[in-house]
Amino acid sequence: MIRGPYSSTRRSPALALRLLGALVVAVGLLAMLPDRAAAEPRISWRVENPFRLFTRPSDSEVHRATYNDLGESERTTPVLSAERALARRHPGDGWAAGMMDNLCWSAERNRYGCRESPDYLHPRAHRIQFALRDVPDADRINCTWLTTPLARSGLGGSVTARCDQTVTLPIPYPVGARVSVEVGGREIATDIAKVTDLFVVAMGDSFASGEGNPDVPVRFSRERRADYGFGPGNEPLSGYPARVGPWQAIGDTAFIKSNARWIDQACHRSLYSHQLRAALQLAVEDPHRAVTFVGYACSGAEIVDGLFRRYKGHEWVPNPPDISQLSAIAQAQCGPKRAEEQEMPEAYHMRGRIAELRGGLILRRCDADDARKIDLVLVSVGGNDIGFARLLANAILADESSLRRLSGWFGQVHGFLAASELLDGLEARLLSLKRAIHGQLHVPWAEQDRIMLVAYPSLALLPDGRQICPDGRAGMTVTPDFLLSENRARESMAAGERLDAVMEDTSKQNGWTYVASHRQQFRGRGICAGYTDNAFTIADDLRMPRWTGRRWEPFNPADWQAYAPRQRWFRTPNDAFMTGNFHVSESLMQKVLKLQGFSSFQLLLASIYSGAFHPTAEGQAAMADAVVVEARRVLAKYAAQ
Repeated sequence: MIRGPYSSTRRSPALALRLLGALVVAVGLLAMLPDRAAAEPRISWRVENPFRLFTRPSDSEVHRATYNDLGESERTTPVLSAERALARRHPGDGWAAGMMDNLCWSAERNRYGCRESPDYLHPRAHRIQFALRDVPDADRINCTWLTTPLARSGLGGSVTARCDQTVTLPIPYPVGARVSVEVGGREIATDIAKVTDLFVVAMGDSFASGEGNPDVPVRFSRERRADYGFGPGNEPLSGYPARVGPWQAIGDTAFIKSNARWIDQACHRSLYSHQLRAALQLAVEDPHRAVTFVGYACSGAEIVDGLFRRYKGHEWVPNPPDISQLSAIAQAQCGPKRAEEQEMPEAYHMRGRIAELRGGLILRRCDADDARKIDLVLVSVGGNDIGFARLLANAILADESSLRRLSGWFGQVHGFLAASELLDGLEARLLSLKRAIHGQLHVPWAEQDRIMLVAYPSLALLPDGRQICPDGRAGMTVTPDFLLSENRARESMAAGERLDAVMEDTSKQNGWTYVASHRQQFRGRGICAGYTDNAFTIADDLRMPRWTGRRWEPFNPADWQAYAPRQRWFRTPNDAFMTGNFHVSESLMQKVLKLQGFSSFQLLLASIYSGAFHPTAEGQAAMADAVVVEARRVLAKYAAQ
């Protein structure tokens, strides 16, 4: 029966309004339903803080945004391109100065971990940023986001926000979660969010630590000068750049407090390390990836004293490393649990070929059930094992040098023959290291290519790849002790080429990944690259600023920029003085070095122990790019299995 408008069953005005409201909602939902020509709503997501060493997601975002802004050609060398872009934006102290105090690293304990991320070493969840795409009128309606862990246990979460807004939700690791979006109780989009968290560990020497590139370099006064007594022939060592600060005398307390700063002061380890930069690049280039980085490289370390046995670093600090690099990484694998100490008297001496590892060797080891699986092991080591610093000393110390008379910088000066004898024993040391990485760090024998040994770049090659830097003092005028000998430098380069051959051959035997493509890029970028007169920029000037009595020549030291892009990718002694400017207290000179009133020795420390003959930040970045190329290949191989 059809009833008219005046029948007894006529609907009330309130009911009509409710029906009208329901109709509006239904129409709105129907409008959101995609027709065949419209795109469906979809979820996009990315890890909020992909490089977990940074406690502030904003620091990760700086590097991610820098990478995203690179052009197509720049992305062929993303770390180097990013380094140059960051250097232009931070012309003073460099980009690392604003980030080094906000890391999941305790300098007091020499361990990784932080209050902001107590589960740094063994993550249990990641904060993920979600956004909804292709939703009409997204700025006028609300979306409810729901997460359901893929594991049976665990509770999900929900948040409601305007549909055009980004939301951040925790996602359990490693299981991940199903993420859905509802509007008015109706699901309009869904996705699976599962983070890949890479565990990247690193070990090695000064080329790995980032030596020569402090996180906070020294700053110099525009007016003040410093004097260092007298050099050979009673030559006055005066008119040198002087640090800013309230110090009264070189080496006093106020002076030492203004030393360059590093993540690890004893080891001169910095954010510019190619190992760290490679891990950082792997983190920012994939929105669904995070990286947990653990690096213990230390300037001066070698395979025996450094990786297997404790090495205290080369800067005197109250809290030097307390265990070896292998033991420190094993402890990191265990996270909150303790890696037990084990006496290893016979495991790694290679039938007596490495006498130092026979008897008394104690290493930590995490139980296999507790140890976090390692995705990549980055290694840079071998140079100190053949005494490369002694070869350099032989090549660049003048015959009348007081430092040569003192047998180099805390070690003897030697030539190619002595280095060759040490090279003969390097293969056994690298094979022993292979055993230890398997036995102590649980890297499977079948996955040895996860271990990446990085080649040393050539120090003094000219662009043709055959000639080397000529005799002279270019870039070495900081002290009269330095005078490059081309013939002796050629001996050093020959030893370096043989070192590269041994490292490559041993890597093949071990099944390691050998990273060497960057060596080609360093041609023409050695210690003599740049200009000795009338340089176009201060960065490319090889000369040392000195006070002439009326003005600074060739430039005011306050204008020096440690991280400005330059032609040379190695720190000269002049560069090292202007960047690291390492000095020790007067009391330490007297107590440890047994030197008193030897001011010129501070000058030698400031130019040698500040990172001379080590890659600049650009050089480190070029090395990182080479590592990234190989790392992508290795990671893709195991992801496909």
